[in-house]
Amino acid sequence: MKKSSSPDYPALAESQLRETSVRATDARIKVLAALLGAPYALSHQDVQDKLTEMDRVTLYRALDCLTDAGLAHKIAGDDRVFRYNAGAEHKEAGGHHASPQHQHGHFKCTRCAKVFCIDNVDEQLFAADNKANSKSPTATLRQQLQNVLQATLGKGFQSHEIELTIKGWCADCAHQV
Repeated sequence: MKKSSSPDYPALAESQLRETSVRATDARIKVLAALLGAPYALSHQDVQDKLTEMDRVTLYRALDCLTDAGLAHKIAGDDRVFRYNAGAEHKEAGGHHASPQHQHGHFKCTRCAKVFCIDNVDEQLFAADNKANSKSPTATLRQQLQNVLQATLGKGFQSHEIELTIKGWCADCAHQV
């Protein structure tokens, strides 16, 4: 997920917390600001290293609160370490999700274990599909995967969450070869 140059992450974090009616505590502002400023998803330890004055329990609670509020999302890694990134889900007024789930893919570097968000996967594949086959409308990636699920396992199966992870080498690690 690319970050723009030099925004005021603490102010942005506080604004996002207030928009979702989550109490803007000092810990939540600092944790969300760290996530907003990170070029890749951070583990609990990565955030702890950035916010050395914060105790581990407060950090865990802040990360859980941000995840529950939809201001951050948790990514399960193959190494059994959760990583966190900001900005995946947004709640509408009244606490309802604008989208029912975290809907984007991830790229995981198999050398350094950094995890990067890939935004708009469904939209990009949909656009690519339409260019390749402009005569007939195509289903979204979600719909295509639901069709595969039902064709493979039978009618009645309904997905509620799809995880897409592409593994390889990030740009930094690829240059080290």
